Amino acid sequence: MNILFIMYDQLRFDYMGCAGHPHLKTPNFDRLAARGLRFTQAHVQSPICGASRMCFYTGRYASSHGAQWNGFPLRVGERTLGDHLRDAGMSCHLIGKTHMVADAEGMARLGLSPDSVIGARQAECGFDPVVRDDGLWGVGPAGAYDRKRSPYNDFLKSRGYPSDNPWADFANAGIVDGQMASGWFTANADKPANIREEDSETPWLTDRCLEFLDTARGPWCAHLSYIKPHWPYIVPAPYHALYGVEHVLPPVRSPAERDDPHPVFRAFMESEIARTFARDEVRAKVIPAYMGLIRQCDDQLGRILDRLDTTGESANTMIVLTSDHGDYLGDHWLGEKDLFHQQSVKVPLIIVDPRPAADGTRGTTCDALVESIDLAATFIETAGAEVPRHIVEGRSLLPFLHGETPETWREVTISEYDYSTTPMRKSLDVAIPDARLFMVFDGRWKLIHAEGGFRPMLFDLQSDPQEVQDRGADPGCAQQVARLRAHLHRWALRSAQRVTRSDAQIEAAQGPEGRVGILRHVFDPGDAPEDFTAAYRGPAPADYTGG
Repeated sequence: MNILFIMYDQLRFDYMGCAGHPHLKTPNFDRLAARGLRFTQAHVQSPICGASRMCFYTGRYASSHGAQWNGFPLRVGERTLGDHLRDAGMSCHLIGKTHMVADAEGMARLGLSPDSVIGARQAECGFDPVVRDDGLWGVGPAGAYDRKRSPYNDFLKSRGYPSDNPWADFANAGIVDGQMASGWFTANADKPANIREEDSETPWLTDRCLEFLDTARGPWCAHLSYIKPHWPYIVPAPYHALYGVEHVLPPVRSPAERDDPHPVFRAFMESEIARTFARDEVRAKVIPAYMGLIRQCDDQLGRILDRLDTTGESANTMIVLTSDHGDYLGDHWLGEKDLFHQQSVKVPLIIVDPRPAADGTRGTTCDALVESIDLAATFIETAGAEVPRHIVEGRSLLPFLHGETPETWREVTISEYDYSTTPMRKSLDVAIPDARLFMVFDGRWKLIHAEGGFRPMLFDLQSDPQEVQDRGADPGCAQQVARLRAHLHRWALRSAQRVTRSDAQIEAAQGPEGRVGILRHVFDPGDAPEDFTAAYRGPAPADYTGG
């Protein structure tokens, strides 16, 4: 078995044809859904790019691996997919984005050179990179957002685009009357990007994937990680014109959400991003471009599926499609991601297992509560290894794929958000250790706990599926708040840091008491079995008590 692990950046769970979007056509996403199992309740463990991805790659919660914000390094020695899969005899490759920052201080302390094999893997989140490009190459007064080299920019220069940063000047900008119309400005989202479509980011990365497939020798896991449909919201022709304002769905929001909201929710609604996306003219520009970017992603997926089918590799390749988080797009008066409404924390997840054991679930859906950390466990088991439960906190999804229902499954999903680096922390006057949010969701009730002395937020998705009525202060819901807080408390007491000894190793190390020669507080030889004390009885080899 090989594994093709496809991740789109900021793809909402409901912006696919197979998920019921009334206008957006995604025949290749749907093609995968028809071949596999679509999970309808998959949630990420943090709604921010870097933290979420580190959860996918480690199989651990954000507070377990510690890289809880973009730019926070993943500590040296943290085991990732590449480490687990290589131990099982499967290579592990990166094609695209990780948003991972290496623990340079930790590597230097241990003398690990980034140029060595082990050092490179530590710096690349455990992957052997085919190509890495994190896809945001902005430059401002303080310098570049990302100071690494961009392979995509190198490609554009080789194609003749005359710029030091063609990513910004061509791939993510239009042109009006000879002037650059940058995609950083949402007013330009309806313009075609000033680039040949085949040279834009998504086809470029697809080409790199096809090149990998031409030479790959299995078993392998390839993480194909696209930057789109993440902003800048601008897409080349013909995709810029496929959708218009008539295809923009009404925003999911209510004036009641602004009537005495929770202080944390208010702070995010008052952010510059949220104020932008609260404007109807912004949504009218951005959402058609977002849909065009998704349609381009879908078309490029078709190229990959066709190649796998043509070569026969579909028969021995597990294909996974997911996203690192969603996009509010103006819902709940918000933009971007950050909080825990379904638009942000719920993600698409389709898994195609080509083995006969999965035949009974093809083309169906599964409503089990799934977490992004479950993919690491699923991949390890697919590679034929035992999931190290003292390290990987997720659970394998193979039973669901094979039509089985586990005897026990999680009752809630958990997500975390450390907003200490954001302007919202300062506006709330919250200390850095308290700038943390936690979501507990049981499939109906969703509790959001905010440190710092705030009341909880609570939503009942059965009576209020759009999550516009916060019942956290409702005395009639106190029992639900207490119940979900108890789940959060139990989760917080988990053993997450004992990663060097498994339960089985601890059990084996104990053995029969005394058989390794350590006798603890035995008063007399007769108080222990004779064979336990044999080494400590009998004639003394010599007598030095007299000096």
